[in-house]
Amino acid sequence: MAEQAVPNLSHAAPVRRGLSMHQRDSILGYLLVAPVVICLAILVIYPFFFAIWISFTDRVIGQPGHFIGLANFRYLFNWIDFQATVQNTIVLVISVQILKFVFGLGIALLLNQAIRARQFWRGLILLPWAMPAFVAFITWKLLYAPQGGAFNLVLLNTGLFDSHIDFLSSKALAMPSVVVASFWRGFPFWVISFLAALQTVPPELYEAAAIDGASAWHRFRHITLPSIRHVLLVVILVSTISTTNSFEAVWLMTQGGPSVSTMTFPVLAYFGMQNLRIGQAAAVSVSLLPFFVMMVFITAKLLQED
Repeated sequence: MAEQAVPNLSHAAPVRRGLSMHQRDSILGYLLVAPVVICLAILVIYPFFFAIWISFTDRVIGQPGHFIGLANFRYLFNWIDFQATVQNTIVLVISVQILKFVFGLGIALLLNQAIRARQFWRGLILLPWAMPAFVAFITWKLLYAPQGGAFNLVLLNTGLFDSHIDFLSSKALAMPSVVVASFWRGFPFWVISFLAALQTVPPELYEAAAIDGASAWHRFRHITLPSIRHVLLVVILVSTISTTNSFEAVWLMTQGGPSVSTMTFPVLAYFGMQNLRIGQAAAVSVSLLPFFVMMVFITAKLLQED
């Protein structure tokens, strides 16, 4: 029997294998995400690091500036107006956050009950937050006006005061006035966030606690607060950053005055831009970064705890 020819496998054409389905899905995913990453890099990441770089220079409008290290920050920390700005910002943020927490949680608890016209009140509570900030704070400025302002009209007509009160021009009253207006503008965010969190708490927990004889305070302390703890931490973080960076409230109502009694970080940075000192203005904003980073890490740590 003749021997059959054995094919020479060494010269066989290589087998071409295409991409697997997983690889194709991965490439497609990267292509879909790429536009978002590029936009973030151009609109967020680059300006962020550029602002940090500018804070270490003596740059002014029309000049590129030179690297001066920590000179801008040393100047700020020794500047009495900056020290007043730090104190004012702390007072503003803490006062507004306390008011938002107390009233926001209290109203959320009320709106979570089976009250009459509950849906109407839930919609109405959003009006301060839905109103443009410019309109809201101009309205509050008119309410505080010494001549024709609603608050002065009420105080005078009720006989509580004999003369007009200039709320926004008084060093003692300017900051409380800004605090009240900022609280009114921002507390609906807390109400809606807490209300959404409260609706996730199982009613069976309250029923079991009531059967065991727990009072309303104990139910609130041991059931409500632990159940909405994660939402509370996130809301505090977001609201604190937002209030610290709020510009419209102070600028539209007092412009940082009288003197520097209501000066905050955004307004001080804006004055730096008006004086064409971009480096110092950037240093004012960048000086807040350590505080924000610390807050983010602390919040992240607390969120991971059970």
